[in-house]
Amino acid sequence: MALLHSLTAPLRASMSRLLDAWVRPRLIEPAPDALALDPGQAVVYVLPRPALSDTWLLAALTRRHGLPLAAGSVRLGERRLPGVLALPATRRRLLGGKTRARPPFQALVEALQADPALSLQLVPVSVFWGRAPGKRFGFWRLVAADSWQLTGRLRRLLSMLVNRRSVELHFGAPLNLRELCDGRDPALTNRKAARLLRVHFRHVRTRVLGPDLSHRRTLIEGVATSPEVRRVIDELAGEGRLSQPRLRGRALRYGREIASNMTYPVLRFLDGLLRRLWNRLYDGVEVRGLAEVKALAEDHTLVYVPCHRSHIDYLLLSYVLYQEGLMPPHIAAGRNLDMPLVGPLLRRGGAFFLRRSFRDNRLYATVFNEYLHRLIARGHPLEYFIEGGRSRSGRMLPARPGMLAMTLRSFLRSHAAGQARPLAFIPVYIGYERVIESASYQRELRGGRKRKESPLALLRVVRHLRQPFGRVSVNVGEPLAVAPYLDATLGEAWRSDGEERPAWLGELVPKLGETLCRRINAAAALNPVNLVALVLLATPHHAIEERLMERQLALLAALQRRLPGGARVSLPEGEPPAWIAQALALGMIQRREQPLGDILLADAGQAGRLGWYRNNVQHLFALAGLTAFAFRHQPAHRLEALTELLAPGWPILARELMVAPPASLHQALAAMLDALVALGLLVPDGDAGWRRPEDDVEAGECLDLLGQLMQPSLERGYLLLAVLLDAGPARLGAEELAERSRRLAERLALLSGLDSPEFFDSRLFVGLVDGLEQQGWLWRDAEERLVFDAQLGEAAQRSRRLFDPALRHRLQLVTRREADHSAVSERCT
Repeated sequence: MALLHSLTAPLRASMSRLLDAWVRPRLIEPAPDALALDPGQAVVYVLPRPALSDTWLLAALTRRHGLPLAAGSVRLGERRLPGVLALPATRRRLLGGKTRARPPFQALVEALQADPALSLQLVPVSVFWGRAPGKRFGFWRLVAADSWQLTGRLRRLLSMLVNRRSVELHFGAPLNLRELCDGRDPALTNRKAARLLRVHFRHVRTRVLGPDLSHRRTLIEGVATSPEVRRVIDELAGEGRLSQPRLRGRALRYGREIASNMTYPVLRFLDGLLRRLWNRLYDGVEVRGLAEVKALAEDHTLVYVPCHRSHIDYLLLSYVLYQEGLMPPHIAAGRNLDMPLVGPLLRRGGAFFLRRSFRDNRLYATVFNEYLHRLIARGHPLEYFIEGGRSRSGRMLPARPGMLAMTLRSFLRSHAAGQARPLAFIPVYIGYERVIESASYQRELRGGRKRKESPLALLRVVRHLRQPFGRVSVNVGEPLAVAPYLDATLGEAWRSDGEERPAWLGELVPKLGETLCRRINAAAALNPVNLVALVLLATPHHAIEERLMERQLALLAALQRRLPGGARVSLPEGEPPAWIAQALALGMIQRREQPLGDILLADAGQAGRLGWYRNNVQHLFALAGLTAFAFRHQPAHRLEALTELLAPGWPILARELMVAPPASLHQALAAMLDALVALGLLVPDGDAGWRRPEDDVEAGECLDLLGQLMQPSLERGYLLLAVLLDAGPARLGAEELAERSRRLAERLALLSGLDSPEFFDSRLFVGLVDGLEQQGWLWRDAEERLVFDAQLGEAAQRSRRLFDPALRHRLQLVTRREADHSAVSERCT
């Protein structure tokens, strides 16, 4: 090593230039021009360990990007000191014991103390030659990449040859060394600086590489022989079902069926494959909000909970995280994806597989719980879809409790053992301008059977690769740290509970799921396609003048800028004409040229597809649309009367659309009315409150289009209440009420010429019933029949005032036919 350090300066410069020509870093974070360096202070770069390759590479990059040079030395007063330092590596002597490491910063501290006018900033730099998770076995551990083990010289040389395009550099925030001195002994200051930098480097390695991966076979055997699994095996054997050896063999088989086998070569292969796929499919992937996640990743176990709109979601989020310097998560995937060819590839990319239901299989449930607990306890990032399956309607589906409950139980188990690592859920919204499964979603909504996944079915997707699919947005919502959430929800009592399955868990999990769904929706991405869908589907015949479309698009964007429908909503770049052009280019709408102005329209197939994209973001305009709808039939409202009119239905509508209700509906409506006045859709009318504009016909048309966004949801609520009130208390169960309402909605859609199967999706009516129960309008008797009192009828009567007479008459005709049909059926029975 002494010989290496004695290399002449020209030779060191030659090696730096050689590395500069050979290496193409995949990621430099933050960007060199974004480093917050003080130009008035000298800079010394600090590496986590001595490595000439890192030093030469750093010298080349600082020269290329115009940063303070890492080559050569730094002058501090009368001293010249190295421009790059490394934390010393502990070495063992040949005859035992450890060599004492030289203090790397003591000379710097002494120079600063000798001259109070001097100052210095230490810049930590982490260099990763590839990013292999620290797996203990395999050839790639020897040659390919950094792991938690320090590298030898031969491995470092091979890694430089193999990973020339997979190098990452992570710069840390500058550390002001003078602030650490404070008159202390130089040796003490050296130890303090080294300790701070070691913590920083350890956090960066955790964020980038994740925790050390056990060998898959070792992990599976550990799960199968864990105390929990052994206890269940003993119980089942005692029941006389199977012998203990056969049950142990079955537990091992379940473990092999479940466990992932993440490997670095496959991650690199998928990175290259997916980069080509995204370049072929999409015009780009926009990522927002990951800075906060990177900070959390250093000391938290992360659980990513994205919305589920497409099979592409599995791959897209892992690709984005890998590209952004974060460890890809272990992904919970349905067992239906564990098919030949595809399953092994996904498993090596981090997927672990679970059955759709295992409530009646105690051994499988215990093995899965134990496997999940070990991933969480060791700090591995996870990803699962709380909706359960892909959303065929395009709207956020209610969260299923299974994985959330298992995650919380694992956290409580670690907390009870005093080993809990901080855990945080990361909501992620993924928005597409066009999805590959669009045709299959429409077929399934119309009653078609879901086709089983197979390699042949995936090969059929290849024919779509030449079609345009626009851009993709990945927006990270507000993270939810579990411990503070439990403190805010339950107080401090949960910390001393000590149970893995406390009594309060059953009530908390649905609330947690609802909170996460709202946070996902609060990070929605508006894009040209869903904005055009919002406008075009609000027209009676799915046709609109292009000039009016441009005005309405600009109005929706302005409304979001003034009163965002979510805390982290993003808007597309450009202006309405460009958005329309993008929707046309993707084949989502058509343009008909007319002498008096072009018309934009959608045929039946296009309108059905557009409904999916509208539902992605309809929630962002929930309160705006509801307010505008109130002015459709009644031209003027006072704030107090408007609040009284909308208050009964607003919480249920907010629950259906997964938006967080404001703390005060009265204040939220006041702000919304002011916004609509500023946009020219309403005018103040003195003591009368607010009214529609009388002279501006186009403004009134824009107001109607905005209100039309909420009409489908309001109509569904009207139909359900009509069926319930007509039947009377304790006459209908929840399932029967939802089914009757669904039939009515389907009939109304056909009579209205509305070719939109998602309008009468049965899950929407089930959600409405749940919402009424949650708000206390309904409750169940001993026979599970729905019971209500006169207050529900009074609230429904007030809500009917929202509808104009013609619409109310049409809805009453449909409900009257259903009531007559039900009466005849009961008499026949």
